Amino acid sequence: MKNIVLVCAAGMSTSLLVTKMRQAAEAKGMEANIDAYSISEINGLIDTADVVLLGPQVRYQKSTVDKLAEPKGVPVDVIDMTAYGTMNGEKVLAHALKLMGEE
Repeated sequence: MKNIVLVCAAGMSTSLLVTKMRQAAEAKGMEANIDAYSISEINGLIDTADVVLLGPQVRYQKSTVDKLAEPKGVPVDVIDMTAYGTMNGEKVLAHALKLMGEE
């Protein structure tokens, strides 16, 4: 099972996107643990994450998260602003899978 971590300022603004991503994963018959967290929780999440996606509002934290994730080999990227704004769970899930090499 893949563990996809979404991170935003408070962990709440991505909750709808998480729901949409879970629906997209289910439609593909894919088992994935997809959850949203606050950026302040990132230290405790890196060890179990397969990929970390940052909400556009915390993109300035990418270099910090990269430093935490790099030793663990966890890919990190910022969610596309348009996909985030339209809550396109399918597109964000596809991006997460691509980052993990699971296209």
